[in-house]
Amino acid sequence: MSEDQGRPGRDDDGRDDVARGEAAREEQLAYSESMAKMLDEDARRQKAAKIVAVVRHALGVSSLDGLRAVDVGCSAGFIADELALAGATTSGVDIDEPGLEKARARFGDRVDFRVARGEDLPFEDGSVDVAVLNHIYEHVVDPVAVVADIHRVLRPGGLLYLGIGHRFQVIEPHHRLPFLSWLPRSAADRYMRLTGKGEHYYERYYTPAGLRRLFAAFDVWDYTLPVLADPATFAAGDNVPAWSARVPERVLAALRPAVPTYVWAAFKGESRPAGPPLRVAPRHLPPIG
Repeated sequence: MSEDQGRPGRDDDGRDDVARGEAAREEQLAYSESMAKMLDEDARRQKAAKIVAVVRHALGVSSLDGLRAVDVGCSAGFIADELALAGATTSGVDIDEPGLEKARARFGDRVDFRVARGEDLPFEDGSVDVAVLNHIYEHVVDPVAVVADIHRVLRPGGLLYLGIGHRFQVIEPHHRLPFLSWLPRSAADRYMRLTGKGEHYYERYYTPAGLRRLFAAFDVWDYTLPVLADPATFAAGDNVPAWSARVPERVLAALRPAVPTYVWAAFKGESRPAGPPLRVAPRHLPPIG
């Protein structure tokens, strides 16, 4: 991990906010109030089913019984609840207090919900078996600090599930604007205003190489192609068509740069997926400096 990545306010290209004439971001304290899809229960539970399926395969287990799981950025709690229903002793953390209030009202008997920042998780070192960071890093003020604290709380051999977008996605998923995440911050803000989507573009995505550096402390296995090749096994029917299961592996591999979201299983310490063989195997991603 580079020195520049360790400094708050810098992106993976080493350009800081001050140098670009931009103000540092504030925290999104009530994200569920401004993003309706966070309260779409059916969609969130479908995403959770994919997360649980990938975690089970990576760890080689049929259930999460006996494991301790943490959903970092849990918001209204649907993913955390599915982790609990899968057997894990589960906590959900967020700074989104309105979302957490809804989560406690619905699932507080199954899940321990806490107000906490991702860079200051309220758990002991090495006390967590599974952590989930699903489409969260682009929202936080200091992704490097969040990733470091998740690494701290995971036990050796523990697993971090990552659902992560990258800068070169064609359609930005939050505002549905083409090439929005490709633009410099000032141009992205103008694009948002011109299209009536808002005054500022908040999210900050890393390049694919930047993501590799961000998670360099982990042993990362890429499940993106396995999920595309076998959507039924990984409960990915919400956004992967069934015919994808018939596409040859070499074609899927050629299309990978166009995939907007990567699915990674990141172990703390050297490890490998322990699940049964798949039509397309997870690919090991060695860290880059």
